[in-house]
Amino acid sequence: MTVTHTPKKLFIKTWGCQMNVYDSGRMADVVAPLGYAPTDVVGDADLVIFNTCHIREKATEKLFSELGRVRAHQKAREAAGSRMMVAVAGCVAQAEGPEIQRRAPYVDMVFGPQAYHQLPEMIARVSRGTGVVLNTEFPPEPKFDALPSEHTDTKVSAFLSVQEGCDKFCTFCVVPYTRGAEYSRSAVSIIREAERLVQQGAREITLLGQNVNAFHGEGPDGTIWNLGRLLYRLAEIPRLKRLRYTTSHPRDMDETLITAHRDIPHLMPFMHLPVQSGSDRILEKMNRKHTADDYRRVIDRLRDARPDVALSSDFIVGFPGETDDDFAATLALVREIGFAQAYSFKYSRRPGTPAAAMPNQIADDIQDARLAELQALLRTQQEEFNRRLLGKEIPVLFENPSEHTGKLFGRTPYLQAIRVVGAPHLVGEEWSVVIEDSSAHMLSGSLMLIDAA
Repeated sequence: MTVTHTPKKLFIKTWGCQMNVYDSGRMADVVAPLGYAPTDVVGDADLVIFNTCHIREKATEKLFSELGRVRAHQKAREAAGSRMMVAVAGCVAQAEGPEIQRRAPYVDMVFGPQAYHQLPEMIARVSRGTGVVLNTEFPPEPKFDALPSEHTDTKVSAFLSVQEGCDKFCTFCVVPYTRGAEYSRSAVSIIREAERLVQQGAREITLLGQNVNAFHGEGPDGTIWNLGRLLYRLAEIPRLKRLRYTTSHPRDMDETLITAHRDIPHLMPFMHLPVQSGSDRILEKMNRKHTADDYRRVIDRLRDARPDVALSSDFIVGFPGETDDDFAATLALVREIGFAQAYSFKYSRRPGTPAAAMPNQIADDIQDARLAELQALLRTQQEEFNRRLLGKEIPVLFENPSEHTGKLFGRTPYLQAIRVVGAPHLVGEEWSVVIEDSSAHMLSGSLMLIDAA
């Protein structure tokens, strides 16, 4: 017998990394059988979920600002005789659940990133009037085992979470406390999900993990597979055109993974590999467990295996105790290696992390000046990398029609965004494009071939 539900609407706002984007999509999958369909209008929603990130500065205050705004919608629904459930999910929920309950008692559910597969049960508890649900435990059962097999909104470029949590304990980072210890899914479950994504229209899959290259899942043969071996297997899936993975740690770049970059055409020549600082003294204070030279050697091995590889990284400036010489070492590393793109931030304290209690916290004006100098250098490198592609023929995977009439939006192998005049039927296809113009954040070009690449 088919169970029908009164149509309801779901609004999700997501902050943070691609893993949060993946989690938000899977939350939509979990509540779809309950009759919830996505909406972009928060006031129309029967269920509002804020999927939070604790990494960015002032993450908690941004959440409470959003909660204040949604409270007005919630009151309007109550006045009209209906109900709007409000939930806070993700890493801020995991870290500050009781504080959210105290400051925003109208929030119905507060749950961490390991508990969203229990959403139907939590919604039922709220509907029964049993009070606010706080679920920030790390459940013993893997959440992936309880998720629906189908995705409600598969795109041409899809995310697939293969690993969660972190055992590295960098002194600036809250992830080990909000996502828990490292956990790797089985290779069989990943392969099945990847095959379903491709059947539903995905042509590019990005494997996700807090330390994705620390993946060590059980393989179908009963042995433990590393990420490289998993990539070799995923590349065998028919109609899958591209593979990527993020985010990696320099310590976990093993030889199998580097060789995969040489051997697998599906694996895009673009690597996001955070270094955080070019100073060994600061790297030690960060507990990164690698030196600047360790990082250089990894990059050399990657470039030997795949000479056309382009690099992205993360940088933190103004870490406690960072001197002018430490910062100069970071600039020197950037100039030496060269990055196609990068993410850079001022250090900001995260309660409960060791770095928050370190002496010699750096003044804001010094942090601001250093960040501006670093970002100017990184921006110059990104613009130069884009300009070097002018006149070249590059394969582009088209993801969707652009907001510009008659154009398509796609991405190059180097993850650059590009707009090209083309027909909608090309979405999902990889076509050769001649690059004609570039800026820091967007390329443009013309279709070169009439046959799919």
